[in-house]
Amino acid sequence: MKTLDEMKIAIIHEWFTGMRGGEKVVEAFCEIFPQADLYALMHNKGSCSTIIEERGVKTTFIDKLPLKANRYRHYLPLFPVAIEQLDLRKYDLVLSSSHCVAKGVRTAPGALHLCYIHTPMRYVWDMYEDYFGPGRAGFMTRKLVPFFATWLRSWDVSSAARVDAFVANSKHVAKRVRKYYRREADVIYPPVATERFPLAGNKGDYYLMLTALVPYKRVDLAVQAFAKQPDKSLWIIGDGPEKDRLKSQAGDNVRFFDWQADEKLAEFISNCKALIFPGEEDFGIVPVEVQSCGKPVIAFGKGGALETVIGYDGKNELACSGVFFEEQTVEALTEAIRTAENVNWNAGFIHHHAAGFSRERFKTEIKDYIEAALENYGKGHL
Repeated sequence: MKTLDEMKIAIIHEWFTGMRGGEKVVEAFCEIFPQADLYALMHNKGSCSTIIEERGVKTTFIDKLPLKANRYRHYLPLFPVAIEQLDLRKYDLVLSSSHCVAKGVRTAPGALHLCYIHTPMRYVWDMYEDYFGPGRAGFMTRKLVPFFATWLRSWDVSSAARVDAFVANSKHVAKRVRKYYRREADVIYPPVATERFPLAGNKGDYYLMLTALVPYKRVDLAVQAFAKQPDKSLWIIGDGPEKDRLKSQAGDNVRFFDWQADEKLAEFISNCKALIFPGEEDFGIVPVEVQSCGKPVIAFGKGGALETVIGYDGKNELACSGVFFEEQTVEALTEAIRTAENVNWNAGFIHHHAAGFSRERFKTEIKDYIEAALENYGKGHL
């Protein structure tokens, strides 16, 4: 049996348009396996880290379609066709980093396909209404998408059988893998570059959001909450299709910024009061980065945040890292902000808690997992 160093390895991701959580997983894969080839549906060149850009990304016909740079999601019905056209027959090990269609890639009969899954295809499952409901998409899109959605769900489920082993980025996602695919998934938390976000002693005068401006992030909830609290400031760093709509709702106390480099992000975080995190995330790397600076998180109490944030119970201020609110309403978020302002946060504890999600921890755990999976696969146990 070949060793990992001897194997031909492919890494497949949906698209490279920026450095968010999925891309940071791919970046770690590239560091672990410097000999691996990198594939994606499309790549906006220069949008990712040097490690990814220098590797060179092999793409599909999606990369040549008009307006793909910013409107690639409109080609969703074509994604399964594109991913299946990638020829990976020469590879012994295929690592897919999947939140949409990457797990559906076809591999050689003798290859091991391990999928690191960020979520089942959210566009057609649990967040379908968030993307395509009234007020979220144009009239024609809402009329056409239902015809494709049923087929996409069927493809999503059937293509899960092409994966030999699933690794989920949280227990929350593992439950959804079980629900939609009827498959078990082990859990390895994704890598967070906590070393780039050192403990900060200063306390700023603004609340912070670092997020893609897309519907399920519920940035609208925060904008509306701060519109009713003009004495408090909210700074939002990010971009996306919801930006213009959100700006039209925002008061003078809400500021918008484009995406920032990690060094600048660390400065924004170190000077904030707390992170506002009103969406239901699969894991959520940003809350860990913020906690690494010793800052608390005000989060909706569902999803991955329950695995990364230690909620304040009203008693122990020394061993908590955030406040949860139970309903996605302006009133619930406003009350959580009031609670957070009355807690004497222990920045050292929060920083230490975040260190448990480091990049080095991920790289060790995922490599050990892959080696064990290869051994079991060779013995016919997968």
